[in-house]
Amino acid sequence: MAANSPNSPRQKMINLMYLVFIAMLALNVSADVLNGFDKVEDGLRASTANLSERNTLILDELGAYNDRNPDKAGEWYGKGRQVRAMSDSLSTYIESLKVRMVQKADGKKGDVTHIKKRDDVEAASVVMLSPIDGQGRILREAVDAYRTRIAAFLPDNGRKRLIENNLDTGAKGGKSWEASLFEHMPVSAAVTLLSKLQNDIRSAEGEALDNLLSSVDVGDFRVNRVNAYVIPESDVVIQGGTYNARIVLSAEDSTKYPAIRVNGRTLDASQKGVFSASAGSVGTFPVEGYIELPNADGSVLRRTFQSRYTVIEPMATIAPVLMNVLYAGIDNEISISVPGFAPQDVTATMTNGTLARRGSLWVARPSAVGQNATVSIAARTGSQSRTLISKEFRVRALPDPTPYIEYTDGNGNPAMFKGGALSKAVLMNADGIKAAIDDGILNIPFRVKSFRTVFFDSMGNAIPEVSDGSRFSARQKEQMRRLARGNYFYISGVMASGPDATEREIAVIEVRVR
Repeated sequence: MAANSPNSPRQKMINLMYLVFIAMLALNVSADVLNGFDKVEDGLRASTANLSERNTLILDELGAYNDRNPDKAGEWYGKGRQVRAMSDSLSTYIESLKVRMVQKADGKKGDVTHIKKRDDVEAASVVMLSPIDGQGRILREAVDAYRTRIAAFLPDNGRKRLIENNLDTGAKGGKSWEASLFEHMPVSAAVTLLSKLQNDIRSAEGEALDNLLSSVDVGDFRVNRVNAYVIPESDVVIQGGTYNARIVLSAEDSTKYPAIRVNGRTLDASQKGVFSASAGSVGTFPVEGYIELPNADGSVLRRTFQSRYTVIEPMATIAPVLMNVLYAGIDNEISISVPGFAPQDVTATMTNGTLARRGSLWVARPSAVGQNATVSIAARTGSQSRTLISKEFRVRALPDPTPYIEYTDGNGNPAMFKGGALSKAVLMNADGIKAAIDDGILNIPFRVKSFRTVFFDSMGNAIPEVSDGSRFSARQKEQMRRLARGNYFYISGVMASGPDATEREIAVIEVRVR
């Protein structure tokens, strides 16, 4: 057993051989992985060719603009040629690096499109990371310079960040950019990584050329359809408020404003297309006129518009769900509606309590009994908010609940015994008494805290028994068991507390045994 201990020479030799075996596996890149790199390489080459062709078309369009109007397009065409020249230069240099890697692996006749020693892990390192003439640092500096120059042609920060991320050459995992990409990398994979870089360069070139092409006509009024629109803050206006609407062309130039004539008067340019009208009376009113804008050839473009707005009287309804009073200490559900306004544009406040929205209803919770509560409703139209209606409610305390014995009737339905005749079987099956306000409008349970029963002996003497909270005590149950048909007893001194946190003594129940 000692020969196989972890510290024995034999075991140490086995461990060393295992490490060597693992290292050999790591160096042996499978043919399937190399075939995958070849497929990715083919796809990248096709994609890069498509991007280059698209970029050529954009540059040709810039050249056509320059031929027709060099004063207008000359600057942008010159910048486009700069973008193309610097992109071609960097892409050509990267292609030369791929050739050097392949020839390092396959010899002077090595072909980038048909790599023989695809799993060679030395060629990329020698070409890119050699301490004497390694090209990795040179490539990184060239990409950094290209990224900085190309970003200058992209004023849009989002596109600029995209280019900077795609062409990022920061250190990875404690290694330089070039070392993280090419150290011990199979030549097939290294070529694919360089092709990806070429693809990113052509993509960046395309973003820059797109921006230059769009910049040619940035100052022109050049659209295929121009329409006039009235954009009101709201089509419904409360009487006494103000109707506000913006009148614009669908193609708008923020540096100049067209001439606008609406409802027989011309808007001042300082109003920037904002039309306002006082809503002094109820009804529907038109908003119509035209917009004029001069064309580049001296003619005038006119577009008419037509709209309308409605002025309504202040309307709102406030109705408690229960009745025309509010009860202190509990949640009172209130229905609030304002015709012509969305629920989110309606607000409500309350005195002597709190008011909050709950789904489609509002919940009012008054504070003090005897002091009226006022509910006020406001609605917002655009930037304006106006109080529509206020309504005063009386605040009352909750009425006393009714004590009852809960049981199940002959049909299996729950029933409430509130006094009178009751069968002895039902009485003996009852656990105790409950209390609630249940008058068809309110349905509010109370908690019974204590009660007493009063029985009578054969001499007519009263025998009181005290309950265990809301349940019948054992002594009370024993007294019930002794009752004969026609006998009666009383449940009195019922103390109950409700959701308003008040404790009160409520009504007496007379029970006759049936």
